[in-house]
Amino acid sequence: MERREFLTLSAKWGALALLSASGVSCGNKEPGTVALPPLPYDADALAPYISGNTIGLHYGKHHQGYVNKLNKLITGTKYRKMPLEEIIRKTCGECDETAIFNNAAQVFNHTFYWNSMKPGGGGKPVGKIAEKVDAAFGSFEKFAEAFGAAAKSQFGSGWAWLVADGDDLKIMKTANADTPVAHDLKPLLTIDVWEHAYYPDYQNRRGDYIATYLTHLVNWEFAEKNLG
Repeated sequence: MERREFLTLSAKWGALALLSASGVSCGNKEPGTVALPPLPYDADALAPYISGNTIGLHYGKHHQGYVNKLNKLITGTKYRKMPLEEIIRKTCGECDETAIFNNAAQVFNHTFYWNSMKPGGGGKPVGKIAEKVDAAFGSFEKFAEAFGAAAKSQFGSGWAWLVADGDDLKIMKTANADTPVAHDLKPLLTIDVWEHAYYPDYQNRRGDYIATYLTHLVNWEFAEKNLG
């Protein structure tokens, strides 16, 4: 089997995700089992901006690894039947359950990241989300500048997010596995700035990766859906 065909099939063989009203989440397919959602596009569909090789490693190794570890951690615990977002909220700040939180949050964050991009995406939003962005930041250009600055300035591993805080839109960044779900904020979009997300294609040029995300990849339809 050719590598490209393998990556594409691997993306489609994942179990189906459950979609929550607040965004994309991974549901418990059966007690104690969190499913790896399929990619919303073929593994090489974001090329040349993100290569199929990067997607294959990121999704097939990192994301799958968080799913596997989480399932091991919640087997035989009170979390085995909980929806993913509830696991995140219940374990946030609990020192003896940090590993469960980290893996659950990373399953959620990565699923949200894949859906925050699409082939042929990027550029200015339209519709309701465009109105909200303009109201919150003054213009798309000002939003892009602020979002890019947050993503670029996140020290070490982490994420930058566009979130809804009530009726207001805000930009936030989170370190490591932290997620807006743990802070009772509604995520709309995210970009992964862990090095494994961009280093194979961009090396140390995080700024170029962020600019490419905004120009060619960001999925504004997904963000508008998450507004509710």
